[in-house]
Amino acid sequence: MSEKTEPQIGPIRIGDPLDAPSQPIDVPDHEVWDADIDKGFAWVFHAGDDRRLTRPVIIADGFNHGKSDLAKLYQFLDGEDHPFLTALRRSGRDVILLGFDNRTASILENSKAAEATIRKAIQLREGSERLIVGGFSMGGLITRYTLARMETDFHEDEHQTGVYFSFDTPHRGATIPAGVQAFAHLLPHGLDLKPHPFAQQMNSPAARQMLWQHYDKTTQKIGVAPERTALLNELDRVGQWPRIPRKLAVANGRGDGIGLPDVEPGEVTLRLDVRYPGTTFYAQAQGDDVTVAYLYRKFPETERTITTSDFPELDGAPGGTLATYEILAKSMIEAGGEADLRQPHVCFVPSVSAVDISDFARQGDLYARVDGLDPSQSGVDEFHCSSTTTPHTLPTEELCTWLLERF
Repeated sequence: MSEKTEPQIGPIRIGDPLDAPSQPIDVPDHEVWDADIDKGFAWVFHAGDDRRLTRPVIIADGFNHGKSDLAKLYQFLDGEDHPFLTALRRSGRDVILLGFDNRTASILENSKAAEATIRKAIQLREGSERLIVGGFSMGGLITRYTLARMETDFHEDEHQTGVYFSFDTPHRGATIPAGVQAFAHLLPHGLDLKPHPFAQQMNSPAARQMLWQHYDKTTQKIGVAPERTALLNELDRVGQWPRIPRKLAVANGRGDGIGLPDVEPGEVTLRLDVRYPGTTFYAQAQGDDVTVAYLYRKFPETERTITTSDFPELDGAPGGTLATYEILAKSMIEAGGEADLRQPHVCFVPSVSAVDISDFARQGDLYARVDGLDPSQSGVDEFHCSSTTTPHTLPTEELCTWLLERF
């Protein structure tokens, strides 16, 4: 049997769950902006029946494979734990959902869509109410950079924004287990000979920019990708943060230094069989040459051990979680394989990253009590961490209420 004749595996999308609502809800009537938004498009949900734009709130989509699905984004933001968008509209705010033609494209490229949407909102706005601009996960990073760039490269009040907000945004980076990143490149190519969509996602410009450490399929090494270095340099150029708006950030992870209770460093998280017999993933542990995955593929035969050195215990850290191993296990089973799932969830965006208060290369910083740190260390003016560990980008009542009280 050749790789081309094997059943395809997929879809595997270990990105923001913003287009994965747990229950369908009706999406209200809306206006579509797409003709003059480079790299993206927007849906406008007016607060009133007169369809006047008076108090715009721009919310940018996050990272995933392919084009934004704004219908699913609306359903996720309004039909999960708390009806965030309905609450905004009831308060008289006009909701503008910003989507991207390619969610894996460079953050710098997708910034063009954010800028165009901001400018169109200003052009069509009636009155002088200042904008609220932000986003979920990568969307918060794109809008942060866009506002700062507009202040630096144009008139300082070019964006006319009063409040910037981010929702579990990886300001200091996100983390996907190194073994999972490496495994993506062992998945079969499609009949078009292109890499598996998950491999494309993990090797995309946006993934290289957002991830704290990125697995390079060519060198088989993990480290800071050149694209991330370039992004950090560009953020330095524009002053890191916009200066004019009041800046808010919330984290889906806890702020008391307590992470995921069931994740034991070094323990097995997932073991596969049949097509990838013996392939085993382990929770990230500290130390040198720590094995985080043993990978084996039958067709064509490939064997690889993935190790890390000087990593903190990332998988169980305080932060917004992704069902990384659960997604992987489900995809393997659907493709006719077997999976022994031990730990479904891992930390994706550490709390210290989501509120921009600390880097997390060191164990003590990653597990720091955010609530006890000096708030002036953060790039935002106010932040709030979840009282319990919650899934990445989940619009909980606690976090949404905290934001709405400050809009």
